[in-house]
Amino acid sequence: MNCYPYLTIDLSKIEHNTRAIVALCGKYGIEVIGVTKVTCGHPEVARAMLRGGVTSIADSRFENIQRLKDAGIQTTFVLLRFPPLSGVDKTVELTDISLNSELSVLEGMSKAAAQRNKLHDVIIMVDLGDLREGVMPDDLIPFMREAIKLPNINIMGLGTNLACFSGVEPNEDNMQQLVELAKTVEATFNLKLDTLSGINSSGLELIAAGRMPRQINHARIGEAILLGRETLHRRPWPGTFQDAFILHAEVLEQKLKPSAPVGIRSEDAFGKQPAFEDRGKIDRILVNVGREDIDVDGTTPLDSRLKILGASSGYLAIDATDSKGQYKVGDEISFTLNYSALLRVMTSEYVKKRAIGGKPA
Repeated sequence: MNCYPYLTIDLSKIEHNTRAIVALCGKYGIEVIGVTKVTCGHPEVARAMLRGGVTSIADSRFENIQRLKDAGIQTTFVLLRFPPLSGVDKTVELTDISLNSELSVLEGMSKAAAQRNKLHDVIIMVDLGDLREGVMPDDLIPFMREAIKLPNINIMGLGTNLACFSGVEPNEDNMQQLVELAKTVEATFNLKLDTLSGINSSGLELIAAGRMPRQINHARIGEAILLGRETLHRRPWPGTFQDAFILHAEVLEQKLKPSAPVGIRSEDAFGKQPAFEDRGKIDRILVNVGREDIDVDGTTPLDSRLKILGASSGYLAIDATDSKGQYKVGDEISFTLNYSALLRVMTSEYVKKRAIGGKPA
């Protein structure tokens, strides 16, 4: 008997999606690193990505990278979120490459790397308008002048992140700006930058259109592999699956109830007063996931006849009227997830995760 709720992770679809993205980027000389952060560093997801051709694995949490290492995964590990000053030792210990923009942190990592007799690779991030992270372009040369002095730190390249925070699109102009900044750094300090990490999943359309400057040679890809979507408009990416992750929940209650609340109303448990259309009595069911487990707005029933009405912390309420009595207590309801909903599900300890397909070790 199934123990609900649970999430199925189709490893064969993730591997297929990885191969599709790697093939596209490879045509233009772009290396792909697989980003596992939305899956909390799930080891089988990382293995599927590596089988599909990514050259390394990136994650934003120390705990996730430790989980991957404990599972025996051997690859280059990239810390995607900036290292905290309090975590420079752990950064050097657990990862091979990190993204950085603060001199004080680089100084700390230099000391930590020297103590371990290690050389730690870094990509210096530049803020090209999305305003999430990175050195401002006008400050890059003074920053690099100090950074290149640090022992046991190898500045392997420059990078930028777009779209994630402010929705700024990668385009020929800002990608060329990154290229020109790299040229200036190389000329000023007589060094070679091997890596220009310009894009995440938001840059696929630019690549496919052949408009990516050829010097951009590094991509950090998560959502396009895992959910088969580019991230500017969330359109399905050609040749990929969008249903590698399916959430399964159980019907706890099924009753004929009014479609609109009865009585004087105030705020709900989350400080909102949701609107309901009065359509008379409806077939209303409750399933055993809620806001602790999912982002309701990013959760879609596989059965298009079902309509989500709302959720509390532990329940999801669904209008099942159009299903004409198909669902009863104990039945299964399945859902697809967007990025936000998948993040919530993977983080929830109440949702069991089941890897299927592929070649799990």
